[in-house]
Amino acid sequence: METFTDKIIRTILDIPSGNVATYGQIAALAGNSRGARQVARVLHSMSAKHQLPWHRVVNAKGEIVVSDGIRQKELLEEEGVFVDAKMRVDLKKFRWAAEDIDMDWLNG
Repeated sequence: METFTDKIIRTILDIPSGNVATYGQIAALAGNSRGARQVARVLHSMSAKHQLPWHRVVNAKGEIVVSDGIRQKELLEEEGVFVDAKMRVDLKKFRWAAEDIDMDWLNG
């Protein structure tokens, strides 16, 4: 059975290029709507090991909040995601519509 951490990793890997997801959105999709901090921990400690697209994760306001925000902005813009001067992404335009994916793996 997959752990919550495993589900977070799988969810992050599912975020398509050109889209972003919020920490809370990932936590909810992984089965714990209150697990946004755990999502941040996974991104911080496991992005390199699991080759996670960390740059596709923003806060609930669409803001880039990591220490390497300039690099995150560059990576997002390479995928066609516009980041404004205040380091924000328009969630109405670029937020991942996760309902389009097969979520059966969450139950297994």
